[in-house]
Amino acid sequence: MRELEERIGYLFENTELLREALTHSSYVNEHGLSRVDCNERLEFLGDAVLSVVVAEELFRKNPNVEEGVLTKVRSSLVCEGALAEFARDIHLGDFMLLGKGEYKSHGNERDSILSDCFEAVIAAIYLDGGFNAAEKFIRRHVLQEAEAIELSRDYKTELQEVIQQNPEEKLRYVHTGESGPDHDKTFEVEIWLNSNVIAKAKGRSKKQAEQNAACEALKLMGLC
Repeated sequence: MRELEERIGYLFENTELLREALTHSSYVNEHGLSRVDCNERLEFLGDAVLSVVVAEELFRKNPNVEEGVLTKVRSSLVCEGALAEFARDIHLGDFMLLGKGEYKSHGNERDSILSDCFEAVIAAIYLDGGFNAAEKFIRRHVLQEAEAIELSRDYKTELQEVIQQNPEEKLRYVHTGESGPDHDKTFEVEIWLNSNVIAKAKGRSKKQAEQNAACEALKLMGLC
């Protein structure tokens, strides 16, 4: 538990809350525990806390941006795939309690399970330390992604649209490294077009690095 607490940057008064957040329904079923002992209730609460914090941050920082754009950005930050990546950044899957079958099928690597667990951890922090503690966690591990998104442009989507004009071209993002402590990492990424590297960039999150690299690629094409 202490190792995970260091990764998430929060020390629990009640570590049972953290344990519950890490407990998947398959573990509860396998050990004959009550259904309410798994992390599903916490996931429900964490989803609400996350939505409030992200919505308020986007609302306050972007007074001239219309609702539709804000909604799109919020959705990109709290969708299943994004939350699973946040969970992977802190190696959350290494600490989850799963049933044997779920573990053998690599359930701790599945987006749906990781994203639910991440939201459950948010709720556990909220219940243990209050709204401010949960907000601090969300700012550190989620809202830094907002810095990667220039609200008027999505470089990855623009680049994909350009590449799709030629169906034979294959574009992929390769994460090549990371540095720094768990709470303040820098990620490196390359963009490969077929067998060639066309851009490299760094960012404070994987998504930010990808956006920065996509911008660099567009610059080479005279589009950014």
